[in-house]
Amino acid sequence: MNSTAQNISEILGAKVVAGSGSVEVNGVFTDTRNPISGGLFVALRGDNFNGDQFAQSALNSGASIALVQKWEGGELDSRKAVIEVQDTLLALQRLAHWWRSQLNIPVVCITGSNGKTSTKDFTTSVLSQKFSVSATKGNLNNHIGLPLSILATTHDHTVGVFEIGMNHSGELAPLCEIARPQYGIITNIGTAHIEFLGSREGIAEEKSTLARYLPENGILFTPVGCDFNEYFRSRTSARLIHVGNGRGQVRAENPRPQADGTWIDLVIQGEESIEVFIPVLGKHMITNAMLAAALGWKLGLSPAQIAQGLSSVNLTSGRMRRIQCDGITLLDDTYNANPESMEAALDTLCDMQVAEGGQRIAVLGRMGELGAFATEAHLRIGQLAKSKGLRLIAVGDGAEKIAIGGESMHLPDSSSAAEWLKSNTNSGDIVLFKGSRSAAIEKVLQTAFPTAC
Repeated sequence: MNSTAQNISEILGAKVVAGSGSVEVNGVFTDTRNPISGGLFVALRGDNFNGDQFAQSALNSGASIALVQKWEGGELDSRKAVIEVQDTLLALQRLAHWWRSQLNIPVVCITGSNGKTSTKDFTTSVLSQKFSVSATKGNLNNHIGLPLSILATTHDHTVGVFEIGMNHSGELAPLCEIARPQYGIITNIGTAHIEFLGSREGIAEEKSTLARYLPENGILFTPVGCDFNEYFRSRTSARLIHVGNGRGQVRAENPRPQADGTWIDLVIQGEESIEVFIPVLGKHMITNAMLAAALGWKLGLSPAQIAQGLSSVNLTSGRMRRIQCDGITLLDDTYNANPESMEAALDTLCDMQVAEGGQRIAVLGRMGELGAFATEAHLRIGQLAKSKGLRLIAVGDGAEKIAIGGESMHLPDSSSAAEWLKSNTNSGDIVLFKGSRSAAIEKVLQTAFPTAC
């Protein structure tokens, strides 16, 4: 975003209280640990911090303008400016809403219970074969992350790909208001955040917000097997396109699993099929790839361009990353977890070929935000691992119910789990690491196999 302090103050109905209104900015940031020289610092507030206290530091570190709720500093020279607003978070969102109106580009928003970030990564890689893509960094998909992603979009970008997430009812609507997408992807409806939404139906209702916001000439992409597709159809005036493994207008056929991914035949309605290598493990990742392929198709990419984008994807860290360490295969799927993504990860582990005498080991942490469903969900994951003959290590508080017998045990923390792995793994083993963000299972991986990280 490029603008002046005076223009920003007018957009926000605010005042420049120090410095000069002619000062220009070339970006927006909220963390003084990662300042933007010449940028606008937005001093957000939280339960345990007050960003206003860092405004002077941000200006000293190169920011041109600080957006605060109360300026406690003194006079500034004409190279800096301070704008006061009643609420810096709302100001950030209003600024992003305004900047989106200045961008004449197609925008796709991606939501769902699982696979949002991986699908965003596939989509970005595919569209980059033809467009200059502005995309969500990592998984900055909330009421702060989305505005920052919009504000990082420039007039040189020709398409926007933004992930939108929620864990409470009503949180997607303001994100859709800001992004104003023409295209939407709903990856699936699972039980993530069911503690706050109450049921899968409640989750589907919130996710359908994206469907409702799409225009008549828009398109919503969903997996062909989603049991809420007819509900989504009733909630949108946009066209629906279904994709999947073996079914749908865009589909993957004849999968040929390899050690580091899967070869498929990409079949697009009305086009010649083409061989594609998906360099990521897991059947669920193929569906994510097909959602990206379908969007690319509707935005005018050729099958060859789509295939190149899928095969060159670089997934965000912690999403089924395969690492080799002294003959041991490590699967880093640590970013987050819910019952459906846990099941998918265990299926992926079981589908992998293990060397003679090798073990398949699942190192699992708790799954958060399940509320009254937590006990049953953790027991079910433990039973699933046992039924598949996996060696199971449950780690940390809240993971006790996963370890229910068979080849399973519960260890209290990451250090004890790492010590067990150091003593009990050998060349030829495959070890999966997964848990909710709060479980921090990546610490087990990093401690047990430091040279791999």
